[in-house]
Amino acid sequence: MNVSESIKRGLEEMIQHAEGKIELKSHYVSAAPLKKYTADQIRQIRDNLNMSQGFFADVIGVSKKTVESWEYGRGRPSGAAARILSIAENDPEALRRYGFAEW
Repeated sequence: MNVSESIKRGLEEMIQHAEGKIELKSHYVSAAPLKKYTADQIRQIRDNLNMSQGFFADVIGVSKKTVESWEYGRGRPSGAAARILSIAENDPEALRRYGFAEW
């Protein structure tokens, strides 16, 4: 089956499913909500990792000024940064396992 035939078949199955003629496997997924970190929580994560602000910034892919801003309560981590902070908080070894840092 070529690509266009596969797409056509998939669309036909979607129509049949919508009309109640066939049952398709369904998977429901959800993303965990983003944690909103306080300045103290961010500082605690960094301290637990025993990292300077500069090294921590390099590891999570932001500037040192950004980390300073977070730790002084002047800024908040973006969605992507909050996810990395969650990883650093819950599984610090993941930073090493996935090559984000060597220490």
